[in-house]
Amino acid sequence: MHTQDQAPSGTGQTDDQARGLGRRLLIDGQLVEAERTFASLNPATGAVLGHAPDATVTDARTAIAAARRAFDTTDWATNTELRVRCLEQLHRALLDHREELRELTIAEVGATRTLTLGNQLDIPIGLVSYYADLLKNHALTEELPEIEARGQRHRRWVEKEAAGVVSAIVAYNYPNQLALAKLAPALAAGCTVVLKGAPDTPLITQALGELIARYTEIPAGVVNVLSSSEVSVGEVMTTHPDVDMVTFTGSTVVGRRIMAAAGDSLKKVFLELGGKSAMIVLDDADFDTTAMFAAFSVATHAGQGCALTTRLLVPRERHDEMVAKVAAMFGNVRYGDPSDSKTYMGPLISARQRDKVDGMVQRAVTTGATLVTGGTKVDPGFFYTPTLLAGVDPDSEIAQEEVFGPVLVVIPFEDDEEAVRIANNSIYGLSGGVFSASDERALAVARRIRTGTMSINGGNYFAADAPFGGYKQSGIGRESGVAGLEEFLERKTFAAVIR
Repeated sequence: MHTQDQAPSGTGQTDDQARGLGRRLLIDGQLVEAERTFASLNPATGAVLGHAPDATVTDARTAIAAARRAFDTTDWATNTELRVRCLEQLHRALLDHREELRELTIAEVGATRTLTLGNQLDIPIGLVSYYADLLKNHALTEELPEIEARGQRHRRWVEKEAAGVVSAIVAYNYPNQLALAKLAPALAAGCTVVLKGAPDTPLITQALGELIARYTEIPAGVVNVLSSSEVSVGEVMTTHPDVDMVTFTGSTVVGRRIMAAAGDSLKKVFLELGGKSAMIVLDDADFDTTAMFAAFSVATHAGQGCALTTRLLVPRERHDEMVAKVAAMFGNVRYGDPSDSKTYMGPLISARQRDKVDGMVQRAVTTGATLVTGGTKVDPGFFYTPTLLAGVDPDSEIAQEEVFGPVLVVIPFEDDEEAVRIANNSIYGLSGGVFSASDERALAVARRIRTGTMSINGGNYFAADAPFGGYKQSGIGRESGVAGLEEFLERKTFAAVIR
């Protein structure tokens, strides 16, 4: 364990220790060895953790063909009882292998042990049982009022059916959450899936494929799981004519390309993209509590979260006071070996990502922001100290672009009206927060912010039943909750003459 003035000594699994799960592709019901592999690194040390199967374009096409065949020729899409049973089997397998998955998540993702007790592992496992239970009770048929036409009575109704073959592509930051938030509702809806993990965290996603193959009755081809270092594999998954729907979580830049590519065949698209969320501190808020919340929130998973509040908006006359309080709180953020239960913040995922974060911080300083604390790379591994920038121009790069690192920018405002304008001054609209002594005042401000989720005085919206997604360029659609299931359903309207 170490704080900002100490060097990390992160440890983790070696290649040999990580060999239990995640070493084979799942294609058409078979766990297959890839012709080639690529290295996955432990971000806390920079050492090779293991080698993942490196799927080719041919593998992707084979997986898509298997998913198409499974959708078109089996009863998966119509057999609700089978789908419920398979989801329950998957849930049990995840629980039975949870500790093995926990250690792999810590080692490959750089997630702290504490985080795996929540959004990195334990909460996502609950998504599977949530959708199994929802499927038992969710109405897939809706009766419409009868009408009279051409002198006859007509019965009308709507049936919800699976969207078809789904390509699901996930990001590296919360791979268990992202994979299961796509896979569980897609399977509940009756879709077949080709799932691709992120190249920075391939082993944990492939581990999911192995559990499916070993411990569930999911028919061959219904779920296929790939990992690959090739961009072309993702391109095939988003453009192939046999794919009906694409669901992607990642950067807005890549999301735009996926949407454009899918547009050629008018595929259904769900996108959960970037964010630059604002935490608005009104003048009557408890500044001590807010400073603690702001500091520890942005340091969660080293800032690698799309919904984290990375812009701190404070009254101009209290700007310096808040800066001092947050800086003091940053001094209490313990970072280092993520396997240590006392560690709060782990590393960034890669040297590449750390260089990107550092570059943005250094450019912000050269263009007028004040570096209060942090802004330092720490080795070994890919650690970056919690960083606070003050007096930030709301139109500057650091205030407008997603950093994906433990970097908080403080922006002053004159009154509530300006705070709302600054918060909405973004291409993103994923999340945000408001702090005030008055819940009513905070809610009034929150309702004016154009985002998909909002936290009032630290309220936590994240749960299996809560729809999550964004406005503007933060994405299209919602995952989790009933809305998450509906994303994978199509509606067919019927009418029949009543005889």
